[in-house]
Amino acid sequence: MTENESRPGPASTGGHQPPQHPGYSTPWQAAPNPLFAPAPAPRKKASRVAVLVSATALGAALVGGIGGAAIVGLGSTPSASGTGTSAVANGQPVGNTTSGDVSAVAAKVTPSVVQVNVTTGQGEAVGSGVILTADGRILTNAHVVADAEGDVTITLSNGKQYKASVVGADTKADIAVLQAKDASGLTPASLGDSSKLVTGQQVVAIGSPGGLQNTVTTGIVSALNRKLDELSGGQDRRSPYSRTANENGPSYTAIQTDAPINQGNSGGALVDAQGNVIGINSALYNPASTGSIGIGFAIPINDAKKIVEQIVG
Repeated sequence: MTENESRPGPASTGGHQPPQHPGYSTPWQAAPNPLFAPAPAPRKKASRVAVLVSATALGAALVGGIGGAAIVGLGSTPSASGTGTSAVANGQPVGNTTSGDVSAVAAKVTPSVVQVNVTTGQGEAVGSGVILTADGRILTNAHVVADAEGDVTITLSNGKQYKASVVGADTKADIAVLQAKDASGLTPASLGDSSKLVTGQQVVAIGSPGGLQNTVTTGIVSALNRKLDELSGGQDRRSPYSRTANENGPSYTAIQTDAPINQGNSGGALVDAQGNVIGINSALYNPASTGSIGIGFAIPINDAKKIVEQIVG
């Protein structure tokens, strides 16, 4: 999955639904925002498949937001429990993740995560982004800004807003770079080393699920090196935000996590116990297409950094 300078908050009671494309041969379908969408219409008997949902909500922010979904056949999901660690930031202890106290991690990282609002021909998309530089370079998902009409709006954790242009995007890697206009004094995120991740270690996800900015969730790395282009069992997959037929969906090797990731978290930060960004939240696995069931995917930050360098030249 994706204006006037409107602030996030309750919107009008209506939402925009993207048009159906009868020429599509693959099973991309709308996934309603679990928090704010009206009750779904009766559905046919569910088949034994699962859904990979880009974690961005389309439609009016906070009202009837929808995201794209791709049917995939995912096998068993290994997981492990972590021992938990205590971290130190700026000489002060960061919460012991074994006890579930991640308040210091959240306090460190939240100022470096923004909400991204995008206007498209079908309505509004809402996602998240990670600040890379003090002058406003921002990392997000390509599907967050797909079909953006003009500039996008970013909102800092303190509510301050900027207009931002799309510098460039790599749709296969699902990475995009934004540049906030006339920005200064922003708080860059501390980027970690995703090559050192181990299954079972504690992580924290921060973003704007359903337009609820500064939302923090926690969990563990439940698996590594998930190849998303293999999850569909060989089916052709399309980006849920593309309006162009025959375009394949993103293809990257992902971090799998049980930290709750929902639509609107796309482009947000997955961080370790020290508050270092080790992944960019991008998708969730959901059989019912109604919200996170504990399997989400993030792009390793080492891979994301390489794509950013290619985009900005």
